[in-house]
Amino acid sequence: MTTSSDLDAVLSDIRACRACLGELPHTPRPVVRVFPETRLLICGQAPGRRVHESGLPFTDPSGDRLRDWMGVDHETFYADHRIGVAAQAFCYPGTAPKGGDYPPPRRCAELWRPRLLQALPRMELTLLVGGHAQVWALGDRAKSTMTDTVRAWRDYGPAVLPLPHPSWRNTAWLRRNPWFEAEVVPYLRQRVQGMLRG
Repeated sequence: MTTSSDLDAVLSDIRACRACLGELPHTPRPVVRVFPETRLLICGQAPGRRVHESGLPFTDPSGDRLRDWMGVDHETFYADHRIGVAAQAFCYPGTAPKGGDYPPPRRCAELWRPRLLQALPRMELTLLVGGHAQVWALGDRAKSTMTDTVRAWRDYGPAVLPLPHPSWRNTAWLRRNPWFEAEVVPYLRQRVQGMLRG
């Protein structure tokens, strides 16, 4: 049986991890926020620069949009321990020369995700935010594009919900795909409210 001390141990190890030291353009700063009570896990790709600086996940405009999709306010997002955040990679991977962040290194998920997920026995729903997180978590079940994976959200059952990344870079994608906010967002809000009421 998993205990809170198991979670404390894996979180301590994650926060001390320096596996990418020397490979990143900065000192690794793992960012993860989960609790024994976590029922909803947000799995994005990796922290961005602002999150690297703050040490708190989704403290950026992407977080504002994600909270809107979820139907929760800023205070609830950070205060309610039933909501947790553990990206595919825990450290900011740096900015690519052409803009945007580098992809999350696979090493991080391979090192930590199995042990972390095992220490979260109350998990009911994982939000897979962005294509990298979807490919990692779904493997062969992911479609050929992020759009197709999100469009097939009903195929992944009640435990997983693929979402586009809430970055401002996806504003045009949202305009081209109005079905997302018409179909997926109401379902997401319903699931979140159900978990927070229960």
